[in-house]
Amino acid sequence: MRIGQYQLDNNLILAPMAGVTDRPFRELCRKQGAGLAVSEMLSSNPRVWNSTKSKLRMDYHDESGIRSVQIAGADPLAMANAAQLTVQQGAQIVDINMGCPAKKVNKKKAGSALLPHPELVKAILESVVDAVDVPVTLKIRTGWDPENRNGLEIAQIAEQAGIQALSVHGRTRQCLFKGEAEYDTIKTIKENVTIPVIANGDITSVEKAKYVLDHTGADAIMIGRGAQGAPWIFNEINHYLNTGQYAQCLPQMEITEILLKHVQALHAFYGEVMGPRIARKHVGWYLQEQDRLGYFKRKFNAIDTPSEQLNVLESYLNQL
Repeated sequence: MRIGQYQLDNNLILAPMAGVTDRPFRELCRKQGAGLAVSEMLSSNPRVWNSTKSKLRMDYHDESGIRSVQIAGADPLAMANAAQLTVQQGAQIVDINMGCPAKKVNKKKAGSALLPHPELVKAILESVVDAVDVPVTLKIRTGWDPENRNGLEIAQIAEQAGIQALSVHGRTRQCLFKGEAEYDTIKTIKENVTIPVIANGDITSVEKAKYVLDHTGADAIMIGRGAQGAPWIFNEINHYLNTGQYAQCLPQMEITEILLKHVQALHAFYGEVMGPRIARKHVGWYLQEQDRLGYFKRKFNAIDTPSEQLNVLESYLNQL
């Protein structure tokens, strides 16, 4: 799959997720087979750009792989300025967020709250495309509620505005993450536009990945929650799509190494205070099957120092 001048290694993409797809996780997922990893969204509001959170989100200038950076906002000029900033920082692809259903994003008329306003969508897309000389992509939902699935209309506006690829989550804004994703709307969009279409939503297994690609005819699939605690899902899906066979399960020793290195990377990236705090949710995702009653999770979440976190975690993993 290509996005503008960039050829992806494969058609599996890590979805942008606020608070999840930070630099350590993006690097890890690329090592585990993702053809592209999209960053957490950066607000188009310049007043927050100097915050610690925003500065960390803008740390990608020498990152490996193709650097795709997502921006969010509702003002065409502000979005254009944000796009230019990300390119100055090293972004090679700018992704526009019109899919996030979170209240704190939607109350600012951003994310999926833009979907009922096609004229504003058009103005934002054209403003961003005109502002930068790198490919611009867009992420949307199928509509704003099940009775108003206008994903095709938005997709056609995007194509006319010069968007280079479109990701579609198979739910509406109203659906949040409840129920099951539907893929018929994505199929319809793919059949009616010429730009690459990326299918997203509930892809948590190799079988589901194959089904979604076959059903929608999409050029690629985007995986979000399915990669939390299981970044090797990209290698597993790649193997299945290429061979028709299941990959061998990773040995526990290799999983232990991946998890420990991930936690070390989080400590190094966020520092001694925030690093252990951020590591807690990732460790919880990795161990949700082994620690179903949450005994280890409670113990681990009470630890504040990087060295103790690693020691306790390694000891627990060695017992598995």
